[in-house]
Amino acid sequence: MKNLKKADPQIYTIIKREEKRQKEGIELIASENYVSKAVLEAMGSVLTNKYSEGYPGKRYYGGNEIIDQAESLAIERAKKLFGAEHVNVQPLSGSPANLAVYMALLKPGDKVLGLSLDQGGHLSHGHPLNFSGLLYAIIPYFVDKKTERINMDEVEKIALREKPKMILAGFSAYPRSMEWKRFKQIADKVGVLTGSLTYTFADIAHIAGLIAAGLIESPVPYFDVVSTTTHKTLRGPRGAIIICKAEFAKAIDRAVFPGVQGGPHDHINAAKAVAFGEALKPSFKKYGVQVIKNAKALAGALQKRGYRIISGGTDNHLMLVDVFGSKGITGKEAEHALELVGISINKNMIPYDPRKPLDPSGIRLGTPAITTRGTKEKHMETVAEFIDQALVNKDSEVKLKKVAKQVKSFSLKFPLP
Repeated sequence: MKNLKKADPQIYTIIKREEKRQKEGIELIASENYVSKAVLEAMGSVLTNKYSEGYPGKRYYGGNEIIDQAESLAIERAKKLFGAEHVNVQPLSGSPANLAVYMALLKPGDKVLGLSLDQGGHLSHGHPLNFSGLLYAIIPYFVDKKTERINMDEVEKIALREKPKMILAGFSAYPRSMEWKRFKQIADKVGVLTGSLTYTFADIAHIAGLIAAGLIESPVPYFDVVSTTTHKTLRGPRGAIIICKAEFAKAIDRAVFPGVQGGPHDHINAAKAVAFGEALKPSFKKYGVQVIKNAKALAGALQKRGYRIISGGTDNHLMLVDVFGSKGITGKEAEHALELVGISINKNMIPYDPRKPLDPSGIRLGTPAITTRGTKEKHMETVAEFIDQALVNKDSEVKLKKVAKQVKSFSLKFPLP
């Protein structure tokens, strides 16, 4: 067979252009990272040729003896990594994983208490156009207007009033730690009132790597079910897993297959196993420590330049920056200006944002990818200066080109894995 360059030069060229973009730019999107060559190799392996409906030892197709070994290894490594009783490694991505959790534990119309999307939650936590909002009665909780942090006393008041069937703790844009134990205590109080179990569900997609490294408290000891993507801070392939107590294992597995999905992506499951193996090594904890150090340093450097950081800082890998309130620049304008100089970020609503989602007041920044490339706290000062210069000079083509050259020169000093 021909290699890609000969078989499809158009796609080959596009891939090489994207590789060049990644090498020459600064990646600050909080949900992105760079995988190792070993993970890439597993993703591009012959395992993609196999079809494996079912689970290890219980397949609907023959020829899965070796595939079973790969999936079982991924499961065992994930269980060890998170101290889990049961893990399903088959979910194709975060939203299908969350759909499977809902399907396993709830009936359509059941109440779910979750963090509002415009306060840092996720689409699959109850957006009205998402399956979660369409199928379930979503009750939102919010951050405090003054502190911009989740007020657990308010969460408890809402929960005791609404009596949800499930309490969901998780986020896509919340820079502070979650009080897992308190969420569980609230769920237990609701359970006493209703006389039935109120499920606890944690979505740790953004912070799974930091939890695996032991740097952020884990919900696994407290919660019934935990979902996570396997990219972001976990630095694996795009995909997801579901962690749960043993008593929910059968329901979760049945919801994933045949409930939500057909055959798993065996090449991705193998890549997950590789990533879990990497995360079990001491070097991964060092990486996680640096991710948080870099996030704090970047937030501090931006504050020195007059930017308001939501909640005053960060406990994890991400931060929200109020660019409109700080500099009169909209999130959309900031995203565009930074893209022109080779810095990738995403516009993002801030709590109680007066602006619309497609052109909000804020931007979201994260340090997982840039840390993978080897940057330290001292480099965050340089990155903050690039950001500031790009935003201040967003209307000057000449000055933006100058910043773009500086960004390229800086980025090439830190090779991709």
